[in-house]
Amino acid sequence: MADLAPFRGIQFDKTRVNLAKVLAPPYDVIDDAERARLAADPHNAVHLIKPVAPDGGDPYQAAAATLQSWLAEGVLRRDTSRAVYRYHQTFSTPELGDRVVTRRGFVAAVRLEPFSAKVIIPHERTLAAPRADRLKLLTATRTQLSPVFGLYPDPAGEVERLFRKWDRAAPDLTAVTADGVTHTMWRCADAELVGGLRRAFSPKKIYLADGHHRYDTMLAYRDALLAKGDPGMYSAANYGLMFLCATDDPGLVVLPTHRLVHGLAEVSREQLLERAKEFFIVEKLPGAARDAAAVRAAIASTPTHQPAIAVVFPGEPDAWRLTLDPHVNPAAVGVAGHAVVARLDVSLLHGIVLERILGITPAAQEAQTNLRYVKDTAQALAEVADRKAQIGFIVGAPRFPEIKHLADLGEPMPQKSTYFHPKLATGLVMNPIDRDEDLQ
Repeated sequence: MADLAPFRGIQFDKTRVNLAKVLAPPYDVIDDAERARLAADPHNAVHLIKPVAPDGGDPYQAAAATLQSWLAEGVLRRDTSRAVYRYHQTFSTPELGDRVVTRRGFVAAVRLEPFSAKVIIPHERTLAAPRADRLKLLTATRTQLSPVFGLYPDPAGEVERLFRKWDRAAPDLTAVTADGVTHTMWRCADAELVGGLRRAFSPKKIYLADGHHRYDTMLAYRDALLAKGDPGMYSAANYGLMFLCATDDPGLVVLPTHRLVHGLAEVSREQLLERAKEFFIVEKLPGAARDAAAVRAAIASTPTHQPAIAVVFPGEPDAWRLTLDPHVNPAAVGVAGHAVVARLDVSLLHGIVLERILGITPAAQEAQTNLRYVKDTAQALAEVADRKAQIGFIVGAPRFPEIKHLADLGEPMPQKSTYFHPKLATGLVMNPIDRDEDLQ
């Protein structure tokens, strides 16, 4: 069902730049401070994916001009022949006890399919503003600058076996970024490998892990190009830049995204916990407000696997566990979505605790008026302890079978439900789109 192809990627010339300093995470996790840090290098990819026009002009045209300038200077080079790109990320995280793991996958051009075709399957909703922003950038640069992150089932390890000889060879690119992640890439132009990948993927579905807005943008840009006339089914216009990883890869890590509440006029710990008893079993976790491991363990060990949330307050040594009362039907108390979605811890947190108990409206939640999102459990607890937030809500990490089940049902998860760690690097390989180029 899925169709992929090799492509002529654009890559930095490693003799012209310090590769570790020119890579960037995806645009949507870069705040102003991070952008300033990355932009200190004049060739960092942030100048392309989160552009600023120096004269206050059009930032998207500024990105296009920067891209063309780097190509003309030779800082960026386009491959002369088509390939797929093997990509490893080696990393550790406190959420895994600092154990070092490697996530393995590869980057290819994947045929774009509408979600209705059930070949490329999303698990989150997208928002109009980011879609419009990314479409302006893609239209200006005519280049897919950052790969979408896709997952595929491969229980027998068929795809991984195809890459064995490449994994033993010297890589073409290696860099360690500021977050400690080692990025390693091999350019694979072997026709036998590509043929094996195409055969292996022909019966597969691909589940979007990250980059939903970019995928929507690729579809919209493809449709705009095809409106000018059909260039043929193998035109580059029909394909999107995608990193593909097996769902059972040992390095596939999904982290939770915790919520920190701020800016409320008044917050009463006693009132919040008392109101919570209408919907949850409320239990004290003695001494856990500074113990990330204890909080994670408490969430993971709830009776009969009921969904649970941990709550921490400034100045309090104890945390509290809110476990859904088995007698409470989330849909009956106003939690939106499919019955399976409504039982997710983040759905209960947003629908019951934030909206009903604290009075933070869905619009305020979407605008992040009173919310901040933090990935690291220890950091979230520390920020509450340091009174940088009024309340901290710690949630559990979703499991991929749960994500896949909801995606197959056509029921997207709430925003910020998943965080696939680490983020893919932008700048390792980019994909220019020419509707007259054939990828067959």
